[in-house]
Amino acid sequence: MKLGARMMKTGLAVAVALYIASLLGFISPLLAAIAAIFSIQPSIYRSYQSIVEQIQANIIGAVVAIIAVFTLGNDPFIVAFAIIVVIGLTMNLKMNENTISLAAVAVIALMDSTDQTFIYFAASRFASLILGILAAFLVNLIFVPPKYETRLFTKIDTATNEILQWLRVMTRQLSDEPALKYEITRIQDNIRWTDHTYLLYSEERTYFKGSRFSKGRKLVLFRQLITTTKKSFDVLKAFYRLDSKIEQIPDEFQDALVGELDKLINAHEKLLLSLKGRIRETHRKSLRQIEEPNIPMLVERLMKEYEDSNHHPDKLVFLPLASQLMEYYYQLEKLKRLLKSYQKYNPNNYLQTTDK
Repeated sequence: MKLGARMMKTGLAVAVALYIASLLGFISPLLAAIAAIFSIQPSIYRSYQSIVEQIQANIIGAVVAIIAVFTLGNDPFIVAFAIIVVIGLTMNLKMNENTISLAAVAVIALMDSTDQTFIYFAASRFASLILGILAAFLVNLIFVPPKYETRLFTKIDTATNEILQWLRVMTRQLSDEPALKYEITRIQDNIRWTDHTYLLYSEERTYFKGSRFSKGRKLVLFRQLITTTKKSFDVLKAFYRLDSKIEQIPDEFQDALVGELDKLINAHEKLLLSLKGRIRETHRKSLRQIEEPNIPMLVERLMKEYEDSNHHPDKLVFLPLASQLMEYYYQLEKLKRLLKSYQKYNPNNYLQTTDK
């Protein structure tokens, strides 16, 4: 089992919350630990965003709980009614799920039966919850944040290489359908995680002007890398859907289709290699002079196949493939231009991948 940064931070935050709560003699140290678990965030920026929201939600929960106890009592159905009110209020304020859950915990904790003075009991438990939130925020500040840039490029690189490998296998009709079906689902999940990692990376704060400009250029480049990867995935899915019908087009055109797609794949691979610094300086220009794929010609031939068949419905299925190929080609050309601009302003600033 691999221990991630989020797991380590959660455990450390719980330990800090329990230790401080016990040291200060709080009645309910466990509440501090529960609040710490709900309050851990994947980045410093999100932690800063959430701390104010969580304190507000806990204040709402405390106020509703105190009013309910003094006016209606703490019967289980009254507790349930108070939780419904708090959830409604926090949802109207568009708070996130963890914050809403923590507010509900606050209501339950404060409305619990006790022989102590209610105000003292409620204040102690509320303080425990706030302590847990602050402990999580402190751990987020101290704990070294993950390198989202490296993690993001690794996800993009891995997903792209898998897609391009399957495209090569698919276009040569060597793929196993059940295996490819499973891989398409898995790659789709990986792309969703890539989008999530991009969001975390974009939220990372930079504090120097030069760093902000560099970060801005990388954000644009990463966004285009992801878009291009998604377009290559769309092409793979189009080929997968048409696997049984590709044989209906002439062999000569099938060979042309495979040849032009190989040029696209090679261009995509070389762009990634260039970003990783694995293409020598003397060959940078040759990267932009690689044999250009003639996708517009390919699309015209696909359209001609459709027209020559007297607009036969079976040939109509190839039109989405033509559209996906054109879009992939367009996005790849855009990526090439962005890479040229990036390398102009960031010479020798290569992107790295992790071992995984």
